[in-house]
Parts: sequence; structure tokens; C-alpha cells
Amino acid sequence: MDLGKDFSQELLKASTRRHFFKQTGFGIGAAALGNILSSTASATGPMFPAKAKSIIYLFMAGAPSQVDLFDSKPTLQKYDGQNIPDEFVKGERFAFIKGKPKLLGSPFEFTRCGKSGAEISELLPHFKNIVDDVTIIRSMHTTQFNHAPAQIFMNTGFQIIGRPSMGAWMTYGLGSECKDLPGFVVLVSGENQPDGGKACWGSGFLPSVYQGVEFRSQGDPVLFLTNPDGVSAKARRESLDLLKALNEEHLAGNGDPEIATRIASYEMAYKMQSSVPDLVNIHEEPAAIHELYGTQPGKKSFANNCLLARRLVERGVRFVQLYHRGWDNHGTSSRDDIVNRLPALCNETDRAAAALIQDLKQRGLLDSTIVVWGGEFGRTPMNEARNRSKFLGRDHHPRAFTMWVAGGGFTPGITFGSTDELGYNIADDPVDVHDLHATILNQMGVDHTKLTYRFQGRDFRLTDVSGNVVRKLVS
Repeated sequence: MDLGKDFSQELLKASTRRHFFKQTGFGIGAAALGNILSSTASATGPMFPAKAKSIIYLFMAGAPSQVDLFDSKPTLQKYDGQNIPDEFVKGERFAFIKGKPKLLGSPFEFTRCGKSGAEISELLPHFKNIVDDVTIIRSMHTTQFNHAPAQIFMNTGFQIIGRPSMGAWMTYGLGSECKDLPGFVVLVSGENQPDGGKACWGSGFLPSVYQGVEFRSQGDPVLFLTNPDGVSAKARRESLDLLKALNEEHLAGNGDPEIATRIASYEMAYKMQSSVPDLVNIHEEPAAIHELYGTQPGKKSFANNCLLARRLVERGVRFVQLYHRGWDNHGTSSRDDIVNRLPALCNETDRAAAALIQDLKQRGLLDSTIVVWGGEFGRTPMNEARNRSKFLGRDHHPRAFTMWVAGGGFTPGITFGSTDELGYNIADDPVDVHDLHATILNQMGVDHTKLTYRFQGRDFRLTDVSGNVVRKLVS
């Protein structure tokens, strides 16, 4: 055996392998950088003619009560205060309800509105004005009944942290038409952050360039965006050019796509220094627009965020998501019940949500923009009465809840699906989370089964291994 010869051959093989991976790594990294720096970076682009090109998702974190807002139940009113029949709750698992719960009719009046005749609660006076422009889905259901996993599931199609959010999938698949703003922007209002946290708008295993960028509606819209004291625009540009050169050299050495993401992030931040201040300057909007939305420039509010959402899609941003936290109306006190707190939440959101639809419509943007409104699940048609509380409230209810969608080819002025006489179970036309995602993707020109990303040896998609386009919802 010639040990020297064998050693030389193994060294040559190792060297060749290193050379191969270095060179292919450079190719992958260069391709990633080229795509990320391109304003139209995407995995596929529309697969067929799209009805819409942008999405505004109004996420009501905490889960609004469908039986107090959209799903009137006379039978529930009739038997208010009586025990719910055993066949509904036998073997059921609740988040907080103990023992045999009592039915709880809504304390609010419903009236028929618009040409469609949809029954809407008195808590939503502004929504009544747009009822003929929206598609009401009363037959939503989910597999999750706790907030954090349910919010993550509604946003990513899976209940455990680690999957890309819908906004990340959209920007990965379709790119962005805006060169100086992120393709996916998040705006938060209400009590605090959503229970699911930033995983709700994360990129999961997709390159991090596709994650949502959180803007603030008060103070600096993006933290650390402005230059520090003593740093001129020229010095900032020179430092970025140096960083880019160093990062490109590092990228050439190992081909890590996250280095390309870092380069793109620095470049986007530089562009945003001029684009963002103009974007958030809502003072320039006409007085009639401020009256329509109920906006107060300089204050943090859902209304300001709705107006910012319209300004973002006008500039070509692909996906804008608004979170308004506080809808968890258990009834443990006046701060989380349906008699005091629910009306306050509706007062915070109803006017601006309706104004957004009206504003998009008058600007000719509603046809190309999908607006989604809803939470992570619904509320029980029974009173929770936790610890014998005298305040009225409802527990988590994944079996049936209501969402609404407008624009982007969704059929306006219809109410789709229904629940039983108590609002406990779906009676017809069920729509699950994956179905909703598949239908939204379809309207964006994407086949949900073909928008995939290979990770750990498997092709993943937003709809996991489920989901059907609900053709009755779209035109």
C-alpha cells in the first residue's frame, strides 16, 4: 500500500470538494443577492391572471364575538340563561368554562342592512354602510382554541412556531412593486403585542428578507432608521458601501443567503430614510379623509394604521397587516366583558375599517386590493362565568366564527355559510383556515399547491397538505 499516494489522492478529493462547494456557494449566494436586490424578486410570480395585487389584513387579535356582531341568533335570545343541551357540549374541551354552561343571548340589537339584507349588530354602525361591498363568511372554523397557537395557525397555516407567515409567502412568491419600502409591513395597535408574537409575521425557514417589517404610527416609524447625531448622509452612504463590499466578499466565500439578506436590508434601510417620512406624514391628507377615518395625526391608533395601510398599497407594498389587540372578552371584569369592553373595541375599529373600504373604492384600488377582517377563532354562545363572575363574557370557540373579506374579486354583498340555531356548530358550507388561505392565494394569481419551498428534504407550502379554493366566494 502506498500511503503517500493514497493520502495525496484523498487530499485532492477534499480540495476538489471544497472548491466545488465554494464555487457553487458563490453561485447560490450571488443569485440570492441578485433576486433580493431586485424590486420584483420572487420565486414564481403570478401563475395565472390575478384579480388582486395587494392585501390588507385587519387582524383582530383576541377573537371577536361573532354572535354579538355578525351572526344573529333568535333562538339563543329565546333560551338566554338556560343550560345548553348536553348534546352540544358532551366531551367538549373549553379553555376556561367549567361545569354546565348557560346560554347567553346577545345584549345588542341586530338590523338588516343594505341591499343584501345582512343582519348586523348595532355595535357596527359604520360597517352597515359597506355591507354590500364585502363578503361575510359565517362558517369559518379552526383546529386551535388557545390564542398563541391559533394566531400562529391563522397566519402561517401551522400552530407551531417556525413556518413562514402569509405575508412572507406572498412576498416570496410575488415580490414587491415598491423599490423603497418593504414588501410586507406590519402595524400594531391596541393593548399590547399579539399572543403569537412576531412569529405571526415571521419568515420561518424562508430567507429573513421576507419577514414583516413593523412600522410604528407614533414617533419614529422604524427604530434606528435615522442617522445618529454627527453622521452625515454622505458618511452614511460611504459606510454602507464599505459594509456591502465586506459582506459581498464574505458571501463569495461561503454562499450563505442570509448575507445577501443583510446586504439587501442595509440598502432598503438607506432607501427608507427618505421614503418612510413621506409615507407616514398623514398630515397632508385632506380634512375629509381624516373625518372619514377618524384619524388624529401623531397619535397611535387603529385609524391611523388603516390610513397608513392605504398609503402603503398605493405605493406598491404587497402585504400590509394590522393587528388590533384586546378582543378577548371573557367577562372576568368590566375590562374584558361584552357589555362594556366589546362596544369600546368596536368604537376603536369600526369607523376606520369601513373608511378603508370606502377610500380604496373611491380611488379605484378596491378591485386590486383584498381586505381581510377577523380574529383567530370565535366566542362561545354560552356565558363563561369564570369564578362566578357577574360580568357577561364568552370563552374561546374554534368550531364556528365569522370573518369578512372585500375586494380582489371576492363576491360583494353575500353572506356565505351558516351556523346552527345556537351558533355553536357550522350548519353548511364550512371554510377552514387552509381554505381561506388557498382562496386568497388564488385571487393573487397563485395556485396554493404550487407555491412551495424545499426545507429539510420536504416541500412546504402555506396550506400545508390541505386547503381548497372556495369558488362560491369569488367571481
